[in-house]
Formats: sequence, C-alpha cells, structure tokens
Amino acid sequence: MLAAGKMVGFVHTTDYDQARGFYEGKLGMEFIDLNPFALVMRLAGNTVRISKVDTFAPQQGTILGWEVSSIETVVKGLMERGVVFERYAFVEDKELGIWTAPGGDKVAWFKDPDGNVLSLSEHH
Repeated sequence: MLAAGKMVGFVHTTDYDQARGFYEGKLGMEFIDLNPFALVMRLAGNTVRISKVDTFAPQQGTILGWEVSSIETVVKGLMERGVVFERYAFVEDKELGIWTAPGGDKVAWFKDPDGNVLSLSEHH
C-alpha cells in the first residue's frame, strides 16, 4: 500500500527565511513553494514541509536524516557550505564528528537554525 507513495518529512521553524536559507543554501534543497501552511522544499524526489510555529522546543533526538554512500565525503562537502556538525563526547572522530557504531555503521549529526537535530548515516 505505502510502497506506491512517497514519504514526506515535516519540520517546525519559527522563521521561514532562516529555514529556507539553511535548507536551500546549505543543504542544497530545491525551493518548491511558500504557502499559508508550509515552506516546501525538495531534494532527490523527497519533500520536506517546514511549518512555522510561534514557539518551539526542538526534540532531543534526530527528526530527519539522509542515508549516504560516503559519509566522509558528504560531511566535508556540507562543512564547506557552512554546516556545523555536533561533537558528542562518545564520538571518537573529533575532526568530522562521525560516530562509528560497533557494527560499522556511521552517523553524523547537525542542527538546523531552529535546533532540530538532523543526521547523515552510512550503513553496511
């Protein structure tokens, strides 16, 4: 049933201009629309609807992520665009902030301007 549909992500913001600058300018997403309900962005066929709220407290965990084939390459590319990756104490890679799980999967986390936690992951 759901396999025929496309997944849509939902994110909250307090500032459409700031959110668009980040998602479009730093992450390279395509601007689709700004309407009374959401700022709509797209990347590789995936849509993210960014809804404006008056007050907002971000979730403590990851709300949106991308699975990539070479996490080191993507992290470096996003860093060149001004994305700042989180440096958690349990992450041994202090240069790029990439955590390697015991099974070999890799994850790196970063935040959008509203403090939403986003991630990149490379799975084996």
